Amino acid sequence: MAPTLLNAALGALLAAALLGPAFDGRTVSVVVAAAVLPNLDAVASLAVAGATNTLLHNVWIPLALAGLLYWDTALRERSTLRERHGWRGVRTAWVVLAGFAAAGVAPDLFGTPGANLLYPIEDAYYVVDGLLLFSTQDGIVQTFVSATADGPGLLPFESTGTTETRAIPTWVNPDGRPGLALGAEREFVVVEAGWQAVVLASAVASLAVRFRPRTRASAETGDHAGDAGEASR
Repeated sequence: MAPTLLNAALGALLAAALLGPAFDGRTVSVVVAAAVLPNLDAVASLAVAGATNTLLHNVWIPLALAGLLYWDTALRERSTLRERHGWRGVRTAWVVLAGFAAAGVAPDLFGTPGANLLYPIEDAYYVVDGLLLFSTQDGIVQTFVSATADGPGLLPFESTGTTETRAIPTWVNPDGRPGLALGAEREFVVVEAGWQAVVLASAVASLAVRFRPRTRASAETGDHAGDAGEASR
């Protein structure tokens, strides 16, 4: 499982980049919480076998939420979310969904040990792995799509096991199996690679810049921009 601080940092970066005029302490907190939320399936693993990177890491949750949001905000004649919370609520909801999927689930999908994307329809942890580069001798080299005898095939999805064959250890559940191992050593990973430290530092810097005291004129400009955007809808 990716470090929790990495999920939080990615969520903070998404909040800083996507919230726009809706950016404030409360909305940032909600987005960061959504990014960390998938990690709670590690707690469920204390009672449910194979819950880590499974219960909240499957693709069905963000797809269902995206469909519900789109239906309410784009297809319905009167949006419940927009009527209750205005344009800020709609924008925040989409960014929260992005935080859950891109900052919460994706880091585990694109690194070991993987995410159980199709659970419960299919029980398999998947990892996306591939290479894309430009070589002065070979030109563009990529391993994401490969032509086979049966036609193009997506190779980056590699299965790393199932809930029965693989137990994912976390600081909450060190052996990854049901039961509370009180005497087991627990390690809370802050960062496990240099690039993760860079992401964490970038998130802190981005939030520091966004939270700088704004002048009254700039604040009013941001509010007018949000109101104009809502009016255009």
